[in-house]
Amino acid sequence: MLVLTPLERAWHFRELIRAVVRRELTVRFRGSMLGWLWAIFGPLIMLTVYTIIFSSAVGVPASAAKHGVFSYAQSIFAGLILFNLFSELAYRAPMLLHEHTTFIKKSIFPSETLAWTATIRAIVYAAISFAVLLVFQLVLTHSIPLTFLLLPFVFIPFFLFLLGISWFLMALGSFTRDVTHLMASIVPVMMFATPIFYSISDVPQHLRLLFKINIIGDYIQMVRDLLLFGHMPDLYLYLGTVLVSLFIFAFSYRFFMRYKAVFVDVI
Repeated sequence: MLVLTPLERAWHFRELIRAVVRRELTVRFRGSMLGWLWAIFGPLIMLTVYTIIFSSAVGVPASAAKHGVFSYAQSIFAGLILFNLFSELAYRAPMLLHEHTTFIKKSIFPSETLAWTATIRAIVYAAISFAVLLVFQLVLTHSIPLTFLLLPFVFIPFFLFLLGISWFLMALGSFTRDVTHLMASIVPVMMFATPIFYSISDVPQHLRLLFKINIIGDYIQMVRDLLLFGHMPDLYLYLGTVLVSLFIFAFSYRFFMRYKAVFVDVI
C-alpha cells in the first residue's frame, strides 16, 4: 500500500507533471541553433572519445580485454549513463523546493510532484544516451542481445529508487542548504566507489561486500549483463536490489509527506 499511494497521487496530478516536464524540456535548449541535436551529439562524442582513448592511448584492462575495446568503451558509457542520472538528481534535489518557493508559499501546490518532474526530465536525456549506445552497438556488432528486452524490469525499480532519493534529499534540503554542499562532496567520491571504469570482479575479494552495498553499482552490473553481454542478471542480486529500491521509494515518500506542512515555513 505504501508503494501504491505515491503512484496514485502521481496519476492524480499527471497533467501537472506532464506540463512541467514539457516546459523544462523545451527550455533546456531554447536559444541554441542545434536544439535537441545537442542531446544526441553529447553522448555520441563521449562514446567516440572513450573508444579512441581505450583503443590507442590507455588500453583495456586485462579483465576486460576478452570482450574487446569497443565493448569496454560501451561498458564505461553504460555505467556513466546510470551514474550521471543519479548524480544529476543528487545535485538538484536538495534545492528543488527552494527553486519553487513562490508556488509552494502562494498556492496549494503538490510539492511532491517536483521529484517526478525532475526524475522524468533526467530520464529523458538518459534515454537518448541509451539510444545512442544501442545504435553504436548495432553498427559495430550488427546485433543486440535479445536480453535487452528485459531492461524495463531493471529501469522501473531504478526509476523508483531515484524518486525516493529525490524526495529524501528534497526534504533534507528544505531544512538546510548544507545538503547541497554535502552532495557536492559525496557524489564525486561515489563515482570512484561505483564500478564504472571497472567491474566488481576487479575489486579485491575482501572489499567486494563493501562495494556491493552500492545499489547503483548493482544496477550498472545488471544493465551491462542484459545490454552488452547477453547474460541474465543474478536472480538474488535482482530481487535484493528491487526490494531495497521499493523500500527507499516508500520510506522517502512517507518521510517527505510527514514534513510537507513544515516546508512552507522553512524554505
